[in-house]
Order: sequence, then C-alpha cells, then structure tokens
Amino acid sequence: LSQNYRGSGSFATFLIIGPVCFFLGILFASFPYDFPLLWSPNPITPLHISQIETHLRFMHAAPPLISRLLHLIIAVGFLGFFTKLYRASESNFLFDGGSLLLYLIAAGVYITNVVTPMNALAEQMGAETAAAAAGDGQAKTVLHAGPLTGEVELTREESLRVLSASHTILAFVLVGVLVLQAGQWYAEKREREDYAAWVARGEPVEVMDDDEEEKEVEKEE
Repeated sequence: LSQNYRGSGSFATFLIIGPVCFFLGILFASFPYDFPLLWSPNPITPLHISQIETHLRFMHAAPPLISRLLHLIIAVGFLGFFTKLYRASESNFLFDGGSLLLYLIAAGVYITNVVTPMNALAEQMGAETAAAAAGDGQAKTVLHAGPLTGEVELTREESLRVLSASHTILAFVLVGVLVLQAGQWYAEKREREDYAAWVARGEPVEVMDDDEEEKEVEKEE
C-alpha cells in the first residue's frame, strides 16, 4: 500500500462511520412509528396516526440549531469521503467511491422524500387544525406534483406511508455504506495475511513506493 493510502483504520473512516451510525440511530428511533404503517397487518387507527403527526410536528418545530447540527453532521460525512478519495488508490476508488455514491443517494432521498414531505405534512396539519378550530372538516389531503395531472392528492395516511418508506430506503442505503467500509477492512486484513504468508515462505515480495508506482503508470500509458 502506498503512503497516501487512507484505509479502514484512518481517521477519515471514523468521519464516515460516525455520521452514518448517527443517522441510523435517528431512523431506528422512528421505527416504532414506521412499522405499523408499512408492515403491520392490523389496520391503522386514528389514534396512531395522531401520535405520528404529533411526533412529526414536534420534530418540525424543533429549534433551527437542531437542523443546522444535523446538516453539519452530514457535511462531516462528506469531508471523510473527500479525505479518503484525495489521491486515492484502487481500493479507495472501489470501496470509498461506492460508499460515496450511496451517501449521495441518501442525501438526495433525505432532501426530496423527507424534508419536502415533512414540510407539506406540517402545512397540512396546520391547515387541519385551523379548519377544526373554525368548525370546517375540510383540508384532509395534501397535494403533490404529479407527472400527468400536475397534482396528486394524498390522504394523511398515504403521506405518512411515503415518509416511512423513505426512512426505510435511507436505512438500507446507509447500511450499504457500512457494508462497503467493512468490506474494505476485510480486504486489507486479507492482504496483510497474504503478505505475512509470503514473508513466512521466504518468497520475494516487491514493494514499490509512490514514485515507483507513478513511473510504472507512466510506462503503461
């Protein structure tokens, strides 16, 4: 391995795994609310929907410091990826490049399928609260842009299901990041074991420094 290689034992890996585990913890905290909406065979009761909406309203009304801290932790994850991919080796391109792609997908899902629906749900719940206070039973749906008609009406339960499904997608994508980072650690472990076996057998092992690696690449080109 070259001197510039940043493997699974580097501090940059900690900058990646830390935020990913933090976000998985947040998703796990939401799992009791998401499970009945997606996988429970029992019908959803209005009480449970109200509990979920109360939970979402509480999260949406959190101080701005909370969202800024969350976005800062997301940025820390990107910093870890960019650090590991600076003058990257083949292993970095394979494992860290794939992890970065999954992390970008997770960020996109968070922006499009979590933040936007949560804002829409907050507006919907505020409108329903105002309508209930005025004695009007309307405003029971939320509008989303659709490909054909331009607008798609979703009920309260459907909107919550979309949000819960997005949480599940995020969890699988973030677990994929951890799997790739674990794969990098295992590949390094096997490489060290193979190197130790070659040395034990007395076989010659050619080790090139960074300058020699660059010269070999130039010769191949």
